[in-house]
Parts: sequence; structure tokens; C-alpha cells
Amino acid sequence: MESAVLVGYRDLQELHELAASAGARIVAEVVQHRQRPDPGTYIGKGKVDELRQTVLVEGADLVIFDDELSPSQAKNLEEALDVKVVDRTGVILDIFARRARTREGKLQVELAQLSYRLTRLAGYSGYLSRLGGGIGTRGPGETKLEMDRRQIRRRIGTLRREIEHIRKHRRLHRERRREEGLPLVSLVGYTNAGKSTLFRALTKEDALVSNRLFSTLDTLIRQIRLGGVHSILVSDTVGFIRKLPHQLVSAFRATLEEVVEASLILHVIDASDPDREEKRQIVLDVLQEIGAGGHPRLTVYNKMDLVNVEDVAPPSGSLLVSAVTGQGLAELVEEVVERVDRGARHPLAANRR
Repeated sequence: MESAVLVGYRDLQELHELAASAGARIVAEVVQHRQRPDPGTYIGKGKVDELRQTVLVEGADLVIFDDELSPSQAKNLEEALDVKVVDRTGVILDIFARRARTREGKLQVELAQLSYRLTRLAGYSGYLSRLGGGIGTRGPGETKLEMDRRQIRRRIGTLRREIEHIRKHRRLHRERRREEGLPLVSLVGYTNAGKSTLFRALTKEDALVSNRLFSTLDTLIRQIRLGGVHSILVSDTVGFIRKLPHQLVSAFRATLEEVVEASLILHVIDASDPDREEKRQIVLDVLQEIGAGGHPRLTVYNKMDLVNVEDVAPPSGSLLVSAVTGQGLAELVEEVVERVDRGARHPLAANRR
């Protein structure tokens, strides 16, 4: 495991989880207290000196920053610290590279990696050539580090064509589903909100369930019968996160189209998370960004087995469930059936909600 020092402007708990998911061993944290990031080094000269001493004392292999660094910031920091520097975007891309299993997932991750790295080549090609390996360099795109801009752009063009082919294939599947009259219910939420556990509870299938960030990358779609008579499709897809890299939103648009085409969105929230309301808004912002902000939506507070009901004050119309114990699942199924039926009877009205 690579030993890492974390650096940021706020609580670094989420960055800690991201770094650990990428395989790092956290040896120290450095928090900067400034009004705005320094344009040259992100944290300012005095903090850079402090960070250099921390790296030396702890014998750290790399430093991870809680924001996306500009190419010049990455260059200046690496020269000042004499150690590998990785930003938040690089860590998230690294996790996605480790978790991608299907051909589609790998194509989308490679496109995101190369789009991100192309900007780094434009600013400081030496920065990428010195990375060598480890966190920030894994996955389908790692062998492309030494490509020049022309080669990278050519590969990006190839990836986009292949992903567009996948999008057309998905569109054919969606048209077939519409012809069969099968509504689609999509589970969305902040990463690690318990979407996959709820998906498994609803479908009775052994979907991957993990306490790791981004345990689900590839969309899963299953046909189930709710209430004994209603056939619907349920999908589980990648979780959202604060500062979700725009490269990933763009690259995973083919996957996220399943959310855009959904008849009903189940917004799953971790009721035990003290930051649940902030994360709820982050998910709503991402839904708006991908064009699903106005879709029919049902908010579901999950993991109620971990909290007292009195400690959760959900908005009106939300449901409280536990995918682990089954608490509230019958009410959830009943509400989903009612919402889907309502949308089938009044599709235009449902889409305006």
C-alpha cells in the first residue's frame, strides 16, 4: 500500500474513504484555512513548507488533494514536494478503473481518464511521465501515459464511437421495452447510500453489496413483479459524489441515460449519514445536470435500522425503509406501483412533476 498525506480545505473524511478505496494507507492530514485556493500551489507557500516536512517525517509516497488541481498547480507542488501528487479527480478515476468489469465500463473509464490526462499533457507533460505507477495511474488508460496529444485524441475519438454504438444499442433496448409497456424504475443516490442492497431486496437477486465507495459501476436492470401482478424494470447504477468529475459525467452518459429514461426515480438516501441533506442536494444537482431533474421522483431514506426514527426528519412524501431488515419495503412497493400506474395513465402529467 502506498502511504499518503491528505490535503484539503474542509473535513477530509470523504477524501479519506476515497483514498482508502484506492488502496492508500493514510499517514497524515493537512487542512488549509484560506478564503480561496492559491492559484500557484493551491495551499500557499507557508503550507507547502509545512506539507514538505510532513511528507519527509512520515515517509509518504504521495500527497492527495481534495480538489482537482490545475496542471500548473500539480507541477509546482510536485517540484516543491519531490513526491507524487494526485488530486481528487485522479483518485476517483483510479477507483473507477479498479472497479470496472464490463467492456462498457472499461471503455467509459478509459475515456474519462484520457480526457482528464489530455489537459495535463497540455500543461505539463513531465508530470505524467514521472508518475510511474500506483494510485492515479491504474486502469485501461495507464498504458497511454506516454502518448502524444495526437495519439490520445485519436484514441478518444475511437472510444467515443464505440460508446456511441453502445448508446444506440441501449436505445433499441429501451424502444423494445416501451413497446412491451414495461416501466423503468431507476435507483439513484450518493455513493454508499445502500442502493445495491435495496436493489437486491426488491429483485431478490444477488447483486454485489459492499460498504466500499462506488461498488456499482455497471448498470444492472432486472424485470420483477410487484404486488404479484405489476411487471416493471428496476435499475441500479453508479453512485454520485461531491465534486463528481465532469469527465465521468460525460463518459458515463450512456449509462446515465437509463436514469433519464426512467418512469420513476427512487432517490435513496443513507438515513444514518449526518451529512445526508447536503448529499441529497448533490444528487439533485447531478440529476439536473444529466437532464433528469424534472422526472417523477420518490425519496427513500434507507438504513433506518441504524438510527432512531425521531432523529430523521424527512420531507413530506418520503418513505423510511431498511433494505437489510425489510422495514418499510411493503409500503415502498405499494407506493412504486401506485406511482407507476399513475404515470401510465397520465404520462405527460407525470413527466411535468
